[in-house]
Amino acid sequence: MRTRFRIAAALTLVLTMLLAACGSETATPAVSQATAAATTAAASATTASATSAAASATTAAPATTASATTGAATAAATTAASAATPAATTAAAGAGTPKRGGTVVVVASSDPGSLNPAVTTSGAIHPVTDQIFNGLVGLDDQLNPVPELAKSWQISSDGKVYTFQLQPNVKWHDGVAFTSDDVKFTFEQALLKFHSRTKAGLEGVLDKIETPDPLTVIFRFKQPYSPLLQRLDVVEASIIPKHIYTGKDVMTDPANLKPIGTGPFKFVEYVKGNNITLERNPDYFRAGFPYLDKVIFRVITNATTATQALENGEVDYLSSVSGADLARLQKNSSITLVQGYGGSGGSLCQDTLIPNLTKAPFDKVEVRQAFYLALDRQFIVDKVYFGQGIPSTGPISKQMAWAYTPNVKSYVYDPAAANKLLDQAGMAKGADGTRFKVTFTAATNFARLGEAMRDQLKQVGIQLDLENLDTAAAVDKVFIKKNFDLGIASYCNGTDPEIGVRRAYVSTNIGPISFSNGAGYKNPQVDKLLDQAITVTDRAERAKIYAEMQKIIVDDVPYFWLVDSQGFRGFRSNFQGFRVSSGALLETAWKNS
Repeated sequence: MRTRFRIAAALTLVLTMLLAACGSETATPAVSQATAAATTAAASATTASATSAAASATTAAPATTASATTGAATAAATTAASAATPAATTAAAGAGTPKRGGTVVVVASSDPGSLNPAVTTSGAIHPVTDQIFNGLVGLDDQLNPVPELAKSWQISSDGKVYTFQLQPNVKWHDGVAFTSDDVKFTFEQALLKFHSRTKAGLEGVLDKIETPDPLTVIFRFKQPYSPLLQRLDVVEASIIPKHIYTGKDVMTDPANLKPIGTGPFKFVEYVKGNNITLERNPDYFRAGFPYLDKVIFRVITNATTATQALENGEVDYLSSVSGADLARLQKNSSITLVQGYGGSGGSLCQDTLIPNLTKAPFDKVEVRQAFYLALDRQFIVDKVYFGQGIPSTGPISKQMAWAYTPNVKSYVYDPAAANKLLDQAGMAKGADGTRFKVTFTAATNFARLGEAMRDQLKQVGIQLDLENLDTAAAVDKVFIKKNFDLGIASYCNGTDPEIGVRRAYVSTNIGPISFSNGAGYKNPQVDKLLDQAITVTDRAERAKIYAEMQKIIVDDVPYFWLVDSQGFRGFRSNFQGFRVSSGALLETAWKNS
């Protein structure tokens, strides 16, 4: 039978936007959901209808207002309307009338360890928790901001004040009313303290959050801040319940293993290392959704085993299909494949090695430069990632075309140059040909990458020892305890460097925070440029600032950028409606038979 190989028009549009017009951290080398945030246009003060909000997310900007292309939010007001239905059609929607009922089994490539999305950007957590929680604002398949917990919003003429009107009658899964106090608590006690992207982006520019009544939230900034609406979706800012966490440690409270949200599905059970079970929320504020009765996330850490389970009908959805399996799956009519960029932690993902700059040998820039030259990244893309990506060249993905510059120092694979730099750095070879040893601490799904790097680095006298851990343990050792030589993360970022890129390079984001500035990189020039960029409203001018920043960072090479990721998702063809590009994957999903 002919291959059921679908790349839907909506997703095609998303990719076009990412690669042309634009010119949430996965635990796996290939990508999962594309949850990019859209740059928003400023709009008139009149409230849009629900229909127009779903179509364009914000009302058209007056002629005197800067457009979305500039990234400016300087209109008198931006308004979106009531979210009566989920924001977007789906890239995997297909034809047919949705049916209620049924169970979907989704592969979880690693055990999440915790289920509190407000304190981490981990791609192991968000695929689960994005079904349980909501953000103030959602993103449609064209990456426009649309209503979610906030039914409408207004932006002051100076771009410093955002006022959100919340949906009425939203309940937490335990029946308690959702209010503006939950939003304020989430930001002040969780996101601004522990969520690496939010902390890095907002802590220096956000003045205060006000809650004049239970259904109104006001964000006041110290300066104009255009990217806010881009960072309020369920990936960037899941809202957690104040009444559950007040007076408790949001990082360690037992509620993190029995989450209570406002989303389409309610938590039922978490068997560590095995499965997480959710059930339909009958009181979901978006009437009629979700369609499915039950969701089971089955933990399968081995990619081969996960693919076999999909083929055998034991699971229904796989967020990251191995390149080695593509040709075979394309011939299977019972499986649908969808291609895309991104991950559950953000839309533009880069698999990035993290050297510990606070100790030898990576405290020397010559050693870092040599290490990077010794890595054959094209080989890694071709043989480890099976062509699912392109070699990275610096801190901003090529897919973020408007902010990316190729005019940086080049580190094309060159073992001879690497050996020369190491000699100059005083790293002489011992009798066995080894200059020094480095331990690579990574989640088990990066084992193949580790083996490839070990062979390459051996050619320049670097012994790479592999320490394969489960995802939670690897994250804890690298980002929290900082007891490591070399780590790795899939840094997944939004379509603006302010949403994700900043958190890995600004010096104020060094600390025990998951997926933050894990290398411990400090450069006052970079800090200054990052701060300068968010005050500029013209996108072309911002691009110049980011180009200067990239040149400085690549000269310093505080990280080793490997791959700008892209890949495939696979699912059983009797399912439709997966939101593969943004938001809750399963909110509109349904089973056809």
